[in-house]
Amino acid sequence: MSTEVTRGTDDRIDQYPDKHVTEGGRAGEELDGYPPVIAPGHSFASVTDKIASLALRKRTPIGWLFAFFIAGSILQLLVLSIAYLLAVGVGVFGNNQPVGWAVPIISFVWWIGIGHAGTLISAILLLFRQSWRTSINRFAEAMTLFAVACAGLYPLLHTGRPWLAYWMFPYPNTMGMWPQFRSPLIWDVFAVSTYASVSALFWFVGLVPDLATFRDKSRHWIPRTLFGLGALGWRGSARHWHRYETAYLLLAGLSTPLVLSVHTIVSFDFAVSIVPGWHATIFPPYFVAGAVYAGFAMVLTLLIPIRVFYGLEDFITMRHIHNCAKVMLATGLIVFYGYIMEAFFAWYSANIYERAMMWNRMAGSYSFFYWSLILCNGIVPQLLWSKRVRENMFALFTIAMFVNVGMWLERFIILITSLYRDFLPSSWGMYMPTIWDLAMFVGTLGFFVVNILLFIRLLPIISIFEMRTLLPEAKVHPEEEHKVIEDKRQERGDTPASGGLLPATGD
Repeated sequence: MSTEVTRGTDDRIDQYPDKHVTEGGRAGEELDGYPPVIAPGHSFASVTDKIASLALRKRTPIGWLFAFFIAGSILQLLVLSIAYLLAVGVGVFGNNQPVGWAVPIISFVWWIGIGHAGTLISAILLLFRQSWRTSINRFAEAMTLFAVACAGLYPLLHTGRPWLAYWMFPYPNTMGMWPQFRSPLIWDVFAVSTYASVSALFWFVGLVPDLATFRDKSRHWIPRTLFGLGALGWRGSARHWHRYETAYLLLAGLSTPLVLSVHTIVSFDFAVSIVPGWHATIFPPYFVAGAVYAGFAMVLTLLIPIRVFYGLEDFITMRHIHNCAKVMLATGLIVFYGYIMEAFFAWYSANIYERAMMWNRMAGSYSFFYWSLILCNGIVPQLLWSKRVRENMFALFTIAMFVNVGMWLERFIILITSLYRDFLPSSWGMYMPTIWDLAMFVGTLGFFVVNILLFIRLLPIISIFEMRTLLPEAKVHPEEEHKVIEDKRQERGDTPASGGLLPATGD
């Protein structure tokens, strides 16, 4: 029997089963009464075939086509609103004096927050060796990229001149113009662009072994060629796996501080000002917790229907649902604490402007939105304390939708109620979003869902090789491993001093 390392990822785990082994939560194991991270009864082949069949199947499911048609129709709102904006100008938005920042910035901050769950699941949980991340990390990473793409549209479009967006970057020019580096808006440019590039690289590196599997399974030359280009010549050799694991771990380390830094810098857009309602030291941790909160709500919003439609209950088990709900509950409590502290600071500071701002939020013209925010983000998520609620998919989906709405309302309250009542009564004014404000936001929802659907149809939404490491067959006990090594040596006629199973460098 040859011991040569063969193509793809399947043989790599068969030959080196001791790699990527986690100690808890394997197939069929229930730790302390919790469900397993993968249902029992699966083999290496069944895991590979099930996940690969979602993208490599010839016929596209009718449900996918229907969802794509609906999302594509909503996407047309984005195309129409962008065309109208460029033709007419930024006057199509409802921005006025004193409310100079409105729905475009609200939606920008909301979308940036949505993407944080992907980085937390992929990077931080990887560094903490949490095996339950395996089934959902690939999907969450893709969600991060698409959410950042939606967010990136607003800084380009809300100025009305997207063709001059390069002015925000420092570059030598004859006009002698230079970005104002003391402005948090410039910090946003660098933070978000760094976040997007590192997240994209992290996502792609994780895809490489699975793209090689798709390359080997594809029958038609076109997808085989495309998957082969993406696989970068992957053959599953020991050298390839070593470089992959090193790069993946380094990128996880680079991505981890971005979870904290990106939304902290976004919060500086408001916190460094002197506007009542914005000038608060609690904003950085408050925004980061809110971003993770919104991100996990969106993960559950998409994961629950996809899990049912594609029959992925064996891979996305109740263990994943429970953990996502618990993270959402924990971050929701932090956010709710932030709401309470905002009111406390306004009262304790004895600042008449801060008190007036908070009173306007609670009893002013936008009080309905403020109390709706408290209901969506503070009251409804408390149902997650109940295990029965966490196990009810309809209830969990409903709570996630409440949080999605509540987090958008939070940004609305932070921006609008802090601006529409200025220091001088002569500067006061009401704000009302126009149909084009709402059309652009709804259109970005369609853009987001279209990208998610294309990702599901064309690429593996679950990491195949990482799921295989969770199977019982992936772990070899020391005595069994020693016996396998000795058997292989005898088959090759090697002496113990001649080395082990790993191929020589360069093989």
